[in-house]
Amino acid sequence: MEKRRSASRPEAVWKEKDLVSGQEEDAMVAIFRTSGCSWAKKGGCTMCGYSSASLSEVTTEDLMSQIDEVMRKYGGEKFVKIYTSGSFLDDNEIPPEVRERIFSEFSECSRILFESRPEYVTRESLSQVPKTVTLALGLESSDPDVLSKSVRKGFTPEDSRRAGECAKDAGLCVRTYLLLKPLFMTESDAIEDVLRSIAFADTFSDEISVNPVNVQRGTYLEHLWRRGSYRPPWIWSLTEVITKAAPVTKARIMSSPSGGGSQRGVHNCGACDSKVLDAVHEFSITQDTGCMDVHCECETRWRRYLESERMLGTAADIDRGIRDELMLAGR
Repeated sequence: MEKRRSASRPEAVWKEKDLVSGQEEDAMVAIFRTSGCSWAKKGGCTMCGYSSASLSEVTTEDLMSQIDEVMRKYGGEKFVKIYTSGSFLDDNEIPPEVRERIFSEFSECSRILFESRPEYVTRESLSQVPKTVTLALGLESSDPDVLSKSVRKGFTPEDSRRAGECAKDAGLCVRTYLLLKPLFMTESDAIEDVLRSIAFADTFSDEISVNPVNVQRGTYLEHLWRRGSYRPPWIWSLTEVITKAAPVTKARIMSSPSGGGSQRGVHNCGACDSKVLDAVHEFSITQDTGCMDVHCECETRWRRYLESERMLGTAADIDRGIRDELMLAGR
């Protein structure tokens, strides 16, 4: 039986590593439980399952109680990342008085990161934001068709550019999130899409985070994944993006894959997954492409997979399809 969520408690709080002034430091991550993303209430994105962390009724007092619990777990980390189900700058999700208290509580932090959809990023909304803030933007792709058809994001690439430039004008740092392999894209197309998107985002971003798709529960993406119409990306596709983009990109390129090494997340053959993901993490901190010099026999299989997709013209899970046919033939 699923545990009933409390409106007065955050969804999750944990610690991880990230950069502060060029050095790897401990960071605290807090996911606040809110009334939900405004876009999710209109249907939302095809791959996003974060609405499951929302509740229909979350009051200002509830959010203040959530801050109390976060502060009890705060250990003086220099970097604090604050996430909600949607947009930190949406007054209906995070009231101004709640934002004000959060900024006050973490006034000694070197970095505070929060995410917002671009429609809430304005000169006025940023006027009360401290200069230690990094604004995270979920651009996902610079291709308007990918955004509207594969992701169903509800805004355009130019909306994200405007928001990023607005944040830069306000003296803030910008971290842009890009999605590796949205729905309906072959592995090859996904690699090229992210490379183009990195070039687009580089003009207004200090950091670009490449996020391989993680199949979240209760999403349209999960429905297609279960029937074999979608395979999460290979880790080799992620390393291909990093090694090609790093030499020509001014922004720091990084990746911290959710569900990495699992069937729902970015994965290779299983034997090499941890090793290659460790290399991705090391690169994200050092920006040294030399640490990406890792190999496995399944690299050849990945290249054949790319070729097979191109020949067949499909984004379905080819390996799974072959396995299913072999199982049927063996009956």
